[in-house]
Amino acid sequence: MMRIVVIDDHPIFRRGLTLSLEEAEDLTVCGEGASAAEALTLARDLRPDVLLLDLSMPGGGLTVLPSLCRENPGMRVAILTASEDSENLMAALAAGASGYIVKGIGTRSLIEAVRAIAGGEGYVAPTLAARVLGEKRREVPERGLNLLTGREDEILRLVAEGHSNKEIARLAGLQEKTVKHHMTRILQKLNARNRTEAALILRGQDRT
Repeated sequence: MMRIVVIDDHPIFRRGLTLSLEEAEDLTVCGEGASAAEALTLARDLRPDVLLLDLSMPGGGLTVLPSLCRENPGMRVAILTASEDSENLMAALAAGASGYIVKGIGTRSLIEAVRAIAGGEGYVAPTLAARVLGEKRREVPERGLNLLTGREDEILRLVAEGHSNKEIARLAGLQEKTVKHHMTRILQKLNARNRTEAALILRGQDRT
């Protein structure tokens, strides 16, 4: 059973979100809150697998996000917002968010997104991901992915599958510090700010 905390300052929306999530037999909402302060308290006390965090609640989602990620390393945080601004998305990913869910998402898609995030994958609303990929293609040199070595390409594909550095080290027969070194080089070559952004670039290239 995957445990979820929902933080949103609109009670009716929050309740509807909770009911939608609990339609899935493997998801349970173990806590609800309406502010950045409550997000910190519930994350500490309940230790959920995933925390859904409103962007525009009292205290600010982006403001509290770094503290949530730093204080709860085993928890995945997904931004929940009506904003489809790519700058908000990139700021959220840079601050440690594992997902960016746009309000209005259907119940089935929401459940799939939360499952993916809980399982270690990143999730970005598809329409927003397509726009960001377009922007990143303009920023990344045309040969960006071709600049990766064979080992770097292997590691990036494992990242895109949702593996942690520790898991990649085991799968690739490397030391974890070596994986971290390769990731630094990958991010530099792709002009990506974090792992999720790099994985988005790879997925966008694989679709073309």
